[in-house]
Amino acid sequence: MSKQTADLNFKGADENPAENPEDGGSTTCKPPGGDRGLEGAEEVRTSRCSSAQLYAAEDDHNDEYDGAELLQNKPEDAANSTATVKVLLVPEGHVMTVAFTIGLSILELKRHLASELRVPAEVLQLSLDGRVVEEHQSLMELGVRPHSSMQMEMSSTDPNSHPLRPLCPAEQDSMPDVITVRVQKDDGVLTEVVIEIERSSYKKPWLGGYKHRLTGVEYHHAAVQTLPKKRPVRGVEVFSHQTQTVELKSQSQQCSVSASTQMTGIGCYVQCVNDRLVTPGKYITADEVHDRRLKAVICLQSFARRWLAQQAVERLRRQRRSRLAWLDMMEKRRQEEKDKQLRDRQRRWMNPQRREDFDLPYHALEKWRSEQEQQINSTLAGAPRKAALCLLLEQEMELITAIGRHHTDVRAKNHDKVIKDFLDKSAASHQWRAADGRLLEMDTPNSIRARELRDAYNNISMNSVSREQRLNFLTTLKHIVMVHDCELTRDIVGLIEREADLMARGVKARNLVGLRKRICTLFLQYIKTPVFNPNVAKLLKVPQNPSQLYKDLFRCRGCRRYLCSADISPAPGGFLGVLCKHCARTDNIARPREDLSLYRNILQKLRTQEQTLSKEPSILTLLQVEDILYLTEKVWESCSALSGSKDLYKLVFVRWEHQEDWSPWNCILLSNEETSTHLKIKDVNKVYSTTFTRWVGQKHKIAREYFSQIPTLAKYLESQPAAAVGNQFDSHHITMATGKHAPDNTSASSH
Repeated sequence: MSKQTADLNFKGADENPAENPEDGGSTTCKPPGGDRGLEGAEEVRTSRCSSAQLYAAEDDHNDEYDGAELLQNKPEDAANSTATVKVLLVPEGHVMTVAFTIGLSILELKRHLASELRVPAEVLQLSLDGRVVEEHQSLMELGVRPHSSMQMEMSSTDPNSHPLRPLCPAEQDSMPDVITVRVQKDDGVLTEVVIEIERSSYKKPWLGGYKHRLTGVEYHHAAVQTLPKKRPVRGVEVFSHQTQTVELKSQSQQCSVSASTQMTGIGCYVQCVNDRLVTPGKYITADEVHDRRLKAVICLQSFARRWLAQQAVERLRRQRRSRLAWLDMMEKRRQEEKDKQLRDRQRRWMNPQRREDFDLPYHALEKWRSEQEQQINSTLAGAPRKAALCLLLEQEMELITAIGRHHTDVRAKNHDKVIKDFLDKSAASHQWRAADGRLLEMDTPNSIRARELRDAYNNISMNSVSREQRLNFLTTLKHIVMVHDCELTRDIVGLIEREADLMARGVKARNLVGLRKRICTLFLQYIKTPVFNPNVAKLLKVPQNPSQLYKDLFRCRGCRRYLCSADISPAPGGFLGVLCKHCARTDNIARPREDLSLYRNILQKLRTQEQTLSKEPSILTLLQVEDILYLTEKVWESCSALSGSKDLYKLVFVRWEHQEDWSPWNCILLSNEETSTHLKIKDVNKVYSTTFTRWVGQKHKIAREYFSQIPTLAKYLESQPAAAVGNQFDSHHITMATGKHAPDNTSASSH
């Protein structure tokens, strides 16, 4: 709102003025001659109103009809409606405009005007058309309709004592006092609202604002456009002369009996009737007073210390309860993790889906075979033993055949999934992390080409499609492969034309299954060719550059094939073994039949924990599952170093010295319960006993001797200072009868 805009106070036509005990509406004043009668006021209103107000003024004849209809249909709403009352002050000639409820009496109107003029209501006299109006009558009884206007004269019965003069100063403004506008509500109904224009003499303070750079119009803050907030009347006088002055009083006092002593003597007699004998009490010394105060202080201190002790005990109880609750929660969490691992192991054993999952049934088969063979050797001998062993061999062969048959079915089921994952990887967009952590993606012409080939392969692989859709897919595929002219593309085009010809002759779909599989196989070969799909070169096992193939080529001693390093089975310590992955897996199924899933979980937990402690690459990137197997079984004997627990589901590797990175010669095998306590120890030599630390050092020495034979891990041994190595392993070999070491009871209990 600009600075030149006048203040407006908007009030709805349906507002009930009776809610204010003093006001029945709002009032505005105009100077003598400023109103020029009702007709002049209408002319001024028409000259200053907006388009909406002109529209309301042109439809004044509809107001009477609406008011009459409102009186007939809803008399209660009509009584609460307002009307414009113009009061002419006689003989001053001032005009006051009031928006007043037509249901109120003339007495209420007098009281409202009296409060505006600051005169008693008894001296006011209202007249209409030269006739004095009674106080008990209402505007509705005088014929005033809702949203209409009327003019009345008001005079004072005692003009000498109470003259009628408006308090507001005269303003030379031709703005109308009351305007009527129509407002459309949410339900679409038009409602007429009477708006009074207030002319306040209040000078608005400058509180700042804004100025438009282009138009130069100044805008004030919202506080400038509104009237100042009035303080509520609390009924208590706050500012007075008594509260701001100091009153001083001077008063003297004297007891009723004179403070003097008179003794009987010669010529003087003093009456002793009212005298009384005063007996001295027990004299209390200063030491007794001090002892009494000391006892009182001791009593207060005892109660205070008792209260403090109760608070401390309650605090310890709360800590104990929270500690026990935390221990229960951790125990439940560890039990849930173990149950989850057992359920996952059982699911993998009952329904294996991956290559690693088939190690479980083979491991169970080997365990069952060993138990049966041991039982046969211990109970039978001679020919019965040989017959039982032959029967056991036949049962083992049947079980192996069943497992292999299930493996073949799973591999056939996963064939489509493997192809889908391969195509999705080749068609994936290039992604990288920005400096602010956002993931950015970029499509290249090669990725767009790979995505087009993937969609075409998915379309021709669908079986439940109509004849028209199939022909459309074949036509699209033909246009894609005809871009390159070679023997492969000519074969694909020939097969496509053959299928289209057979479909035109009405051959059934079940007779075209083999032909469609040949088309899918050849098109998949087309997709895997880097000349036609450059984005697939990074996913092929055989590199396209022969020079890279010569540098990364190894010979498998099992199948005697030359394969790249990705197909060679890794040996312990990061070495490449002498067998390929297929031969190593076949050898495991035929002879040892070991299941390394538990040790694989231990290695995964260890890598996850070390990533949270250190972001730099460590020795864990070179260790394999076989290394963790050797550490667990050979070095630490598959049991916890403290409690001796042999539950592999709860055993984890942690650092022995927290300041150094994890390594096979800086680790200890503990259970989940002992890990959290061990990680809080800053100096292990001060907490654990000397015997236990030397025993752990001996374990580290065994691990160091084993892993020092691996060249890739030797550099980690050389990076450690020689003095530190000597101090770490300067211990004596401990020979124990049971083969296990038990830590010192005193140190363990204190820990």
